[in-house]
Amino acid sequence: MVNTMSLLLGPMRQHIPGFKELSEHKDIIEVRPGKEILIPLFANHSQNFELLVKEGDQVYIGTKLAVCEERMTVPIYSSVSGIVKGVRKVMHASLKPVAHVVIEPDGKQERVQAFAPIDPDQASREELTAFMMNAGIVGCGGACFPSYMKYRGVSGIEKLIINAVECEPFITADYKMVQANVEEMLLGVRTMKRMANAKEALIAIKKSHPDLIDLVEKACAGKDGIRVAVVPDVYPMGWERVLVRELMHKEYEKLPSEVGAVVNNATTAIAFARALTKGEPIVDKVVTVSGTAVREPVNVHVAVGTPVHEIIEACGGYTCDEVKLIAGGPMMGKTIVNDQWVIDRATNAITVLESRPFDSIACLRCGRCSDHCPAGLQPVRIAQAVKLKDSEAMKKRGAMDCIECGLCTYVCPSRIDVTENVRKAKRTLAAAKK
Repeated sequence: MVNTMSLLLGPMRQHIPGFKELSEHKDIIEVRPGKEILIPLFANHSQNFELLVKEGDQVYIGTKLAVCEERMTVPIYSSVSGIVKGVRKVMHASLKPVAHVVIEPDGKQERVQAFAPIDPDQASREELTAFMMNAGIVGCGGACFPSYMKYRGVSGIEKLIINAVECEPFITADYKMVQANVEEMLLGVRTMKRMANAKEALIAIKKSHPDLIDLVEKACAGKDGIRVAVVPDVYPMGWERVLVRELMHKEYEKLPSEVGAVVNNATTAIAFARALTKGEPIVDKVVTVSGTAVREPVNVHVAVGTPVHEIIEACGGYTCDEVKLIAGGPMMGKTIVNDQWVIDRATNAITVLESRPFDSIACLRCGRCSDHCPAGLQPVRIAQAVKLKDSEAMKKRGAMDCIECGLCTYVCPSRIDVTENVRKAKRTLAAAKK
């Protein structure tokens, strides 16, 4: 199936420069909370939360602040100790105005146990899934999808795939997390494997990280059914569809579970292990701050809700006046006009690039965007449908299947923002549903 797809559609992936050396061998620096922490009431595109605290309340690291009122339960916990100052709506990394709980830190960083730990070897699969839900464990690789949903009611799972690929340029946060917390990761992996009732767990690492491969392989020695899977250094190898294609040689329609796979991020496995053993929710993050326009590229350890401008300042500031600030990596991240947004539970990177205007030329009809699309789409034809305002053609061409990986724009010799054309199609189709 995969070989046939490659022959018909092209390589569907591309090696791109990683620039990982800017940050991966530097020590993580600590950025302590400043005057305000703003914790987003946001998860998996939902903003429908019930607030459990009010202005003037004392909170601690681990105090439950809010719970989601929709079908996916995702509680949110305080990342600092201090006083609740109210709720403020500000721009979120998703480019949406989102309500944030504002906390004035008291500098003490006192903790409460958010929930009781659980023995992963004694609890049932159903109990572990419920525990993951109540702990508020979400995908830490950028998606913020509630992790428990991947394990609820699944059956016939052959492989649990742990994504430690980190295929976007500049980002090294997962690399640093796995390097420093390999045993915790393996506890999370072992428990997730049991929850999925999977026959095998594969920890996917790019071949360009031989040091990490060696470290994790040694840690896996003697652990039944858990091993490292070395994958090519190509983009977007970290997308779960590409990982399943690479490691299982299978294609699916909507979810990896259709072909016997569950995919989770490596840092998510670490967060889950900490919840299991310590009763800790996701209250802090290791975030890569890198790019061509930040003075000191490095990974930072910060509380969830830390303003980005404070982090940039801790990294030496900008190297030029005109910068492009991206929430996430340069391929899939979202460009934000200022640095007033804050770190969310899913944030893994802040990319800072020099803002350089460039000119595009007319489409050459070379087909490179179609050849390289990992979803097998034809972006040029989707763009034509957008130009003609033909919603039916946009739908027929699979615009909604685009994950906005940015590879079509990257390979375009005409320097057209192909991805943005597909985004327009997705927005048109989404608006038509309302």
